[in-house]
Amino acid sequence: MSNHSKKLRFGIVGLGVISYRHAQSIADAENAELVAASSRTEENRDKFSNEFDVRMFADFEEMLKQDDIDAVSICTPSGTHMDFGIKAAEAGKHVVVDKPIEVTVDRGQKLVDACKKNGVKLAVIYQNRFSNAVLQLKDAVDSGKIGKPVMARGTVKWFRTQEYYKGSNWRGTLELDGGGALINQSIHTLDLLIWILGDLKCVFGMKDTLTHEGIEAEDNLIASLRFANGALGIFEASTSIVPAQPRTIEINGSKGTAVLRGDQFELELEDKQASTDFSHESDEEFFLKQYDEIVNAILKGKEPPVSGEESLLSLAAVEAIYDSCGNHSAINPSKYISDDFYSSKKLYS
Repeated sequence: MSNHSKKLRFGIVGLGVISYRHAQSIADAENAELVAASSRTEENRDKFSNEFDVRMFADFEEMLKQDDIDAVSICTPSGTHMDFGIKAAEAGKHVVVDKPIEVTVDRGQKLVDACKKNGVKLAVIYQNRFSNAVLQLKDAVDSGKIGKPVMARGTVKWFRTQEYYKGSNWRGTLELDGGGALINQSIHTLDLLIWILGDLKCVFGMKDTLTHEGIEAEDNLIASLRFANGALGIFEASTSIVPAQPRTIEINGSKGTAVLRGDQFELELEDKQASTDFSHESDEEFFLKQYDEIVNAILKGKEPPVSGEESLLSLAAVEAIYDSCGNHSAINPSKYISDDFYSSKKLYS
């Protein structure tokens, strides 16, 4: 990127539904500019160009040759992030990836390594970390308000139609989605639990496909968790629940309980109770907040939030839970992460 350039100039690859959120965030970010987009599908290119006036490419590698692109946002199916990301890194472009970084830690690690090798930054979108309701929950733990964490519960009990899976060539597939209700819908919430409570030391899971026909992946899963700080937890993920329930995170400490239920944050201590409604916040705001921080970090040569490396933590937990479901045994997620990374102590800033 040239020194006189004040804005980080982006190209986007993959023009499905989520790309519009990325594109709008780039357009609205203070120091970013969207200049190009790529999709192999003519229909997607035409539709996207109606919303965003940028150069369109059918060939991703042709887009990467453009000198006025500094960074690439990857909005393709999860199981293709490594391939697109490595090509972008080798072309000298910074990389922003929609969650999860990939479908296995091994593939995610290869993308991390490629970005390091080519001297570019890598960020993964976990926009829920930028919600004020979530930050209140994190503060209740970090500040010691609720005392020592004892138990935790994360539930993502949502509903998806049969058509949601049937109408897509990648959702619910092991190769491109990596799984189902856990890795796609629920990894945000699992990421928050790990971000707030720290390392997971042990997981044990059970899963099944109960209401959606013809999909490889699970639509219902439960897992028990043990955190390094001693707290025990339960995690529930589903796309079968009628009616759908609000995402819930509950953390019980020795002095009180903090609960995030949908947009409502509740703090219950021995002598007082407080509730705050954050329904005025929107996912668009969280996306923009993360993009602003990513862009400013890259422009300053700093590590963006959430780094590729840090994003491997929640993916390692997902992979461990899936392996546990298959092996009917408890698994330590750290087996998927390098010892060097776990000892770096930079993980939860």
